[in-house]
Amino acid sequence: MKLPIVVVGASAGGMDALTRLVAQLGPGFHAAVFIVHHLSAENSGVALLSALRRSGPLPCTNPRDGDGIEPGKVYLAPPDHHMLLRKGRIRITKGARENRWRPGIDPLFRSAAVAYGSRVIGVVLTGYLNDGSAGLEAIRRCGGLCVVQDPKDAAYPDMPQNALNRIKVDHCVPLAEMGALLAELTRRKRPAQHAIPNDLRVEARIAERVLSDLASVNTVGTQVPFNCPGCGGVLWEVKRGVTLRYRCHTGHSFSSQILLSEQTAKIEETLWVALRMFEERKNLLESMSTPYTKGYSASAAERARESQVHIKRIRSMLTSHDKATPDVVDP
Repeated sequence: MKLPIVVVGASAGGMDALTRLVAQLGPGFHAAVFIVHHLSAENSGVALLSALRRSGPLPCTNPRDGDGIEPGKVYLAPPDHHMLLRKGRIRITKGARENRWRPGIDPLFRSAAVAYGSRVIGVVLTGYLNDGSAGLEAIRRCGGLCVVQDPKDAAYPDMPQNALNRIKVDHCVPLAEMGALLAELTRRKRPAQHAIPNDLRVEARIAERVLSDLASVNTVGTQVPFNCPGCGGVLWEVKRGVTLRYRCHTGHSFSSQILLSEQTAKIEETLWVALRMFEERKNLLESMSTPYTKGYSASAAERARESQVHIKRIRSMLTSHDKATPDVVDP
């Protein structure tokens, strides 16, 4: 029987969930397990790696680029690197962030689906937003199995709930039942390999930085009038599948939900810069409005008052959704 591949994605609440899951995988578990947990670039990942090593009998490691794949072993993506799969090999790359993260869940799931097709079991655990949904969809399109933690059982239900909302998953179970389920699924004979869709092959290669050009992205989507929050480039809307996504030609990729969140953050950042500049302008104009002051301007006082109007408007926009912030009272 060919080696089964289990890919697991987790975000917020993931350390506890992952250690509990790995603790359930006994020494007879013969699949290779690949884990992506969202970690900041500054996080060494040592605490999670140590916790996984202590939690169960399976050996756990941060793989290096080009390492082979062994059954009964847990591979944890190193911080600030994507972990991708090719047949028989692991790729560790500094490719563009997907859904704001590197390592990203979707790139691992997609690459596993392309390389191993129906032999892949994808697992989405606790976390915010919807990284992993598009990856599960890729696994399903290639004939693999999709498993989701019961959102009622998850510390942060967004990721599993979003996956359930978009994809017909094969199993939705509490974490306490997942180890036994995975052990049973890895023993099943899987159907013959499905034909791998070309768009998934292209996206998997883009994540490896083998392809990153206009011709490649044009094959998987349609250009739209939005800019990439990661690099400022043009975005393409990926039409295939049930998860609305956007990708730029340098490799950044976003679900629609995460793209909206990124745009909101950029707008707030821009408003704070505008507020600072208008306040500095008002202060300078007030200094220039004093008679007998060097640089005196008769119209400076009026222009300072106009700047104050803009300041009030920007403050209002910044605090419009802040229920804890009292109204600003201008002097």
